[in-house]
Amino acid sequence: MASGPLVGIKIIEFAGLGPGPFAGMLLSDLGAEVIEIAREGSAPPPPHRGDARGRKRICLNLKTPEAVETCLKLIERADIVFEGNRPGVMERLGLGPDVMLARNPALVYGRMTGWGQYGPLAQAAGHDINYLAITGLLHAIGPAERPVPPLNLAADYGGGAMFLVVGMLAALINARATGKGQVVDAAMTDCATYLGSLFHNFLAAGAWEDKREANLLDGGAPFYGTYECADGGFIAIGSIEPQFYQLLLDKTGAAERLPHRQMDRKHWSEMRETLREVILTKTRDEWCALMEGTDVCFAPVLTLAEAQHHPHQVERQVFIDVGGTAQVAPVPRFSATPGAVQWPPAERVWTADEILATW
Repeated sequence: MASGPLVGIKIIEFAGLGPGPFAGMLLSDLGAEVIEIAREGSAPPPPHRGDARGRKRICLNLKTPEAVETCLKLIERADIVFEGNRPGVMERLGLGPDVMLARNPALVYGRMTGWGQYGPLAQAAGHDINYLAITGLLHAIGPAERPVPPLNLAADYGGGAMFLVVGMLAALINARATGKGQVVDAAMTDCATYLGSLFHNFLAAGAWEDKREANLLDGGAPFYGTYECADGGFIAIGSIEPQFYQLLLDKTGAAERLPHRQMDRKHWSEMRETLREVILTKTRDEWCALMEGTDVCFAPVLTLAEAQHHPHQVERQVFIDVGGTAQVAPVPRFSATPGAVQWPPAERVWTADEILATW
């Protein structure tokens, strides 16, 4: 049985890559019934594909009138539909928002692209790194020598999937109140820029140097960054507040070697080098024994494999077994309507008639 605050919400997901399936996973984990429309003949998802869990898959050849009509019959009973194709693709298939909203005026139509539905780059190919590059945020991330892509988290998932889901659910609330649906245009360049609004605000206030490792939160501050330990492991320190910084000095025994005021930026480089030398005197586990769980604002930098076994992650059951593989558990947590994995990635392909019989 489905569980979560979205139980009863019917969603059509046109199969895609990356942030699209992630959005579908999140909506399914929150209880929605998500029907994935995949290409005819596409392979079933492997068991480790957590972002494919909890769906009923229909495989259609959308270049045929029959398949398009099947989609529209499903749309008539859906609350939300979303896709991640380049602008114009769905219109050419006969499945654009005008057609769908004509069949279901209360429908929420979600569109997620990298560059948006219009603009000089709208039809260009791209990936997270490209979308993030024009926001100014990629320039701000990494060591002084070069920008470093923050995996594909900031544009694809933070700026893409998460904003798409928020936008569609907001539009659904409006549709329930007014009876009128609408199109949600989630462009990763727009939304990642919004995600980084704090740093544009800092820049506007004259509180941000437009270069890397020169600011409070980009590794420039000696008390906010990562440090290598004696065993090659790393720790993360975020002792911004004065009392937390004082505790850092106490725990590391570095007070005498760091006499400068915490916010004296002209000495940050020297202070960072001193703290680097101090941290290198102990292993990661030794620093954990001294500082983990204190107000230093400290954590070990864990590998992906290690993260699954950290005591805090284990107690909170952040990772769960889904069909024999370790996957992330549904979040956020709800006191009255907890989310749940509806089922593992399934090989079964459903038919539209089976879905319509239950809707």
